[in-house]
Parts: sequence; C-alpha cells; structure tokens
Amino acid sequence: MTVGFGTLDRQFDILRHSCEIGLLALALTPVILTAGIDLSVASLLALCAIVFGQLTHDAGLPVAAAIPLTVLVGALGGGLNASLVAGMRLPPLIVTLGTYSLFRGLAEALTGGAVTYTLFPAGFLALGQGRVFGVPAQAWIFFAVAIGMWVLVHRTMLGRSFRVIGYSPEGARYAGLGTGRCLTFVYVLAGVVAALAALIYTARLGQAKADAAVGYELFAITAVVLGGTSIFGGAGSVTGTLLGVAVIAVLKNGLATLPVVIRMNSAEELSGLLTGVLLLLALVVGMVPKLLSVLRSRR
Repeated sequence: MTVGFGTLDRQFDILRHSCEIGLLALALTPVILTAGIDLSVASLLALCAIVFGQLTHDAGLPVAAAIPLTVLVGALGGGLNASLVAGMRLPPLIVTLGTYSLFRGLAEALTGGAVTYTLFPAGFLALGQGRVFGVPAQAWIFFAVAIGMWVLVHRTMLGRSFRVIGYSPEGARYAGLGTGRCLTFVYVLAGVVAALAALIYTARLGQAKADAAVGYELFAITAVVLGGTSIFGGAGSVTGTLLGVAVIAVLKNGLATLPVVIRMNSAEELSGLLTGVLLLLALVVGMVPKLLSVLRSRR
C-alpha cells in the first residue's frame, strides 16, 4: 500500500532517500562558490562504499575502525582534486571529469564489476534504516552537516573568502587570501562529505557496489544551482542549497507515486530528464543579470 504523499511517514521517507544527494549538494556549495566544480563526488562515493565493504568483509576490520579509514579515502580523493586544481591550477571541470572516471574505474577494478558487499552488522545498518527520536537516523547527520556548512560559509572569514575567490580569483590573490589553501580546503571537504554519504548510502541499502549513486552528481549540482548559487561563483547560500535539495527530493519521490502514462521506462528516468531541464533553466535564469549588465554597458 502506498503511503499518502502528505503523511509524516512519507515526508520522513523522502528525507531518508534524500540525505546522500543532500550531503553531496552541501559539499558542492563551497566548491561552486569558488567558481569551481566537482563532477567526481558520486564516483568517490561509490569508491568509498567499496573500500568500506572490503575493509569490513575482506580485511575483517570492525565497523568502528573501517569508518575513519573510509573517510580518509574520501579525503585523499578530494586531496587529489585539490592538488591538481589548487596546486597545478588546472581547470576544475577537466580535473574532476578525469577523476570522475578514475574513481568509478577503481571501484569497478576492486570488485571486478561483479562483487556486491552485503550482510553488514545491524548496528551499522541502523545508520541508514533506523530512527532516532522518531526521525530517520541519517537525517540527524544531514542536519548537523548542514548547520556546520552554514556556519562555515556564512559566519567565518574562510567562508567569505570562498565568494571573493569565486568573484575575482586575481583580486583574492592580491588581497592575500591564500587562494590555494582555500581551494584545497573545499575540495578535501567535498571528499570527506562524499565518504560520509557513502557510509549512509551503504547503510540505507545494506549493500556496497561499484555502480552506486550513478548520476547523483547531476542531482546535487542541480540542487545547488536551483538554490541560487551562481555556477560562475561568487554568490550563493547554504539555505538556497537546502531549498534546492527539497525541490529535487519532492520531484524524485513525487514522480515515483504518479501514474506516469508517457513513454518512459521508469520514474527514475523521468526525474533525470526533468532534473536536466531544471538545471538548464536555472543556468539560463542565472545568466540574466549578466546579460542585462552587458546590455546596459553598451548603451
């Protein structure tokens, strides 16, 4: 029986299924504020999930020891992006497009594309399937990360530096803001949050596989841009990202309950199509102020 869309249980179900995309969107907000992009976060999520599965199953490590090692892998993946973007000043789009394939390829290589890790301890599965005070357990982690990210972006000097770098990288260098350190921080942070999302994803589904979270980077980027963060950097907010995540979550889950009659194979494909349309619309709308500014300057 389908639970009504407006019921509390349905809302909690939407929240439960949105936490991983929400975490990736929160991780991408500082990156995009600096006029960067990270297309590799979902692939890194899959790699971290596989590493966690191998550590707990093949290496026999307890969950408590495997979790920090998995987070370390996420930090190293983010560090690789940071070293190429901040250290060598290569374009973030090209760098993360490369690591997008690298991380997914490593996950495939580690499992041969066939191994799926299951049978995780019940205590770990409660992280993705249980509730704390009636609220899905992973939602508390999502709320904590959202609050921490809001404080970082809106109440610290480092967070203000993200906007300055995105608005004018050269100006930020002349102002002595430590552009390299800031960029390193945001990409490593994105890797750490991707690893956290991998743990929640694995706990929610009870399995770790190489094709996990395919396409999540598109949903996360759409949520950030839809929330008002400029894809060109320099402007945006964590609150806007949360609203964008809410729109994507309702879209994905609402479509799953509709009697879709058009010729689509599944609601997942339809939500992907609509997400692409939303992303394009958000980009066009975001370009309007710049186009108006150019037109005024020519008068």
